[in-house]
Amino acid sequence: MNNIMKDELGAPKIADRGTFQAEVDTLRVQEKAHMRAGDAIAAARRRLPMVEVDGTTAIISERGAVTLLDAFEERRMLIAYYFMWHAGKPAPEQCEGCTFYTSQVRELSFIHSRDVTYATFCQGPYEESSRYRDFMGWEMPWYAIQGASLDTLLVGRRVGMMHIVCYLRQGSRVFETYWTTRRGVEAMDNSYRLLDLTVYGRQERWEDSPAGWPKQPKGKHNYRTDGRPIVQWPRVNAGHSDDLGTSGR
Repeated sequence: MNNIMKDELGAPKIADRGTFQAEVDTLRVQEKAHMRAGDAIAAARRRLPMVEVDGTTAIISERGAVTLLDAFEERRMLIAYYFMWHAGKPAPEQCEGCTFYTSQVRELSFIHSRDVTYATFCQGPYEESSRYRDFMGWEMPWYAIQGASLDTLLVGRRVGMMHIVCYLRQGSRVFETYWTTRRGVEAMDNSYRLLDLTVYGRQERWEDSPAGWPKQPKGKHNYRTDGRPIVQWPRVNAGHSDDLGTSGR
């Protein structure tokens, strides 16, 4: 699956330690400016107005029908990831991007310590999608949202797209405070953040890299290999069943 060290690749010029450190120090000025800019954007995000949403909107959990308000688990805030779903399709055909990002959300205790609940809101049937959750070994709260409920919660946005939506609860009233989609969901990611630190970066075709740096071949999917989302393979190889109960459809 990997051709590391197979081909001679472009590489940075070789320098002595002093020259290297001087270049790192110069870059560090840019990195700090970038971090401060991010802090300023986060500060502006905290000052956005909020809009009320119907806290009684029905969602489906392992307990059956519950409400958006229940998803807070009595905490003050809720981060919901809206997982794309292809109803009736087998596991290999489910959203590779959503699978990639969701697989990186594991330890939630620190988020909980800030009075925040994290949950996945799957845009598909509960029975199928919860089997997918089990196949992938995910442990975060999982809900299914479809039809009118999905239209209510994603009003004005494209249903079927990945979204992160943040909510605030005041008593029994629920407010939406922020949302993002597309590359905004990289907030869930650490893989790309770590790859960005390496000499070859993400190795994606759009990146600004020197000539001779490796890039994904044209037409190759960033999140798939050998017919599956990449992050499914460890689960398959470990013998976990990917049966979603859709084979007869």
